[in-house]
Amino acid sequence: MTAPRPRVRGPVVDDQTRCIHYSTPLDIIAIEFACCREFYPCHLCHDETADHPAKQWPFADRDRTAVLCGVCGHLLTISVYLLADSCPACASLFNPGCKLHSQYYFRPEPR
Repeated sequence: MTAPRPRVRGPVVDDQTRCIHYSTPLDIIAIEFACCREFYPCHLCHDETADHPAKQWPFADRDRTAVLCGVCGHLLTISVYLLADSCPACASLFNPGCKLHSQYYFRPEPR
């Protein structure tokens, strides 16, 4: 039996997790936030709708599943997502620009 697809919060505009801020054909992921364990399409959606500030996932949690493919519902670990250009389950392409915002979601490797 397949686990139910997580609910994605915020101003989501379609069933593939696009939101009012990012809605190109490649904007198909949602990220579980470390602070509330809720999925949002982007940091702006969290900022606008959550009642608390966002917290980043610690580097030590890179093996945690926290990224949802909006096309097929597959959950990716943070490590897999940060290295991927597409979903490993359905091959749908991810927006390469999303990685430019990774600091909003994931703490970098400690130096």
